[in-house]
Amino acid sequence: MTVAEAIKTGKAMLTDGSFLPPSDQLSGIVPSADFVLSPSPALDINCILEHILQKDRTFLLIHRDLELSDAQQTAFLEAVAKRRTGLPVAYITGHKEFYGLDFYVTPDVLIPKPDTELLVEHAVDWAKDFLRENLTEISIADICTGSGCIIISVLHELIGLNAFTGLTKLNELRSSPDIMPQIKAFASDISKPALKIAKTNASRLLPDTEITFLQGDLFEPFPEDKHFDLILSNPPYIPSAMVSELLKDGRSEPVLALDGDTSETSDGLAIIRRLIPQAYGHLNKGGLFLVESGEYNAEATAELMKKAGFCNVRIFEDLAGQLRLTQGRR
Repeated sequence: MTVAEAIKTGKAMLTDGSFLPPSDQLSGIVPSADFVLSPSPALDINCILEHILQKDRTFLLIHRDLELSDAQQTAFLEAVAKRRTGLPVAYITGHKEFYGLDFYVTPDVLIPKPDTELLVEHAVDWAKDFLRENLTEISIADICTGSGCIIISVLHELIGLNAFTGLTKLNELRSSPDIMPQIKAFASDISKPALKIAKTNASRLLPDTEITFLQGDLFEPFPEDKHFDLILSNPPYIPSAMVSELLKDGRSEPVLALDGDTSETSDGLAIIRRLIPQAYGHLNKGGLFLVESGEYNAEATAELMKKAGFCNVRIFEDLAGQLRLTQGRR
């Protein structure tokens, strides 16, 4: 099977539930009877092939006559068979790009979504301004960290492995460029498996940066007197009924990270209702709280933040024009 043949076969497998390649190619692979039509078969197949061959898309375009080895062909068809069930490509390859970084993901964590990059952008912009004014240190907490994509992306920017160049341009910030500001970072999650993934991503992407990871429900693992300048969170906020519908496509994302309800609620706000007053209690005066709340709960989240005492409460839209991010100052 060549690259071109793999692309053709893979697309057919993802668009036609009855199509299967010849049995001699399947090499004992028995695709599940479950079939979910892929909304992006060409993209899915390219991503899978790039992962299997460890080559980029340009290579695939140029080397369409390249023969896959038997092992590569088997791995490719196994991956496509999994994708036919609705399992996301990110879980199949174990990788997802977010904010320009390559995150390791498994079904123990949500797959990082482009919409969440809005939270990172606002956090980085505010943190830069805060450091210009304070010049010494900043403390940041990421609650419900999941894969760690938010806190790691923010730190990656602030320590300058990207656009901010490690705060090395300190002459723009202070008169004494020999003193680096300290960034104290914390992340918590109720899920032990999720924290394991977050720690793996931190060691891969920020090997020289310390992040304190804590397991527990929201702020429960933090001392009551622990305060932060910046608190970030992408908590579960989807109503249970919607979660059930979402997961029918076989995406296999963890219910724990999606369902914002309890047995007594149905609006998806149960966790956010507890998170907001806790965040207010752990935020330094003048600090910022940023929470992703989704288009159907952003306005309710804003009202809850106002009632909790937050000021300068604002809602921001994502690239699709949907209400996505809510912020408040203490």
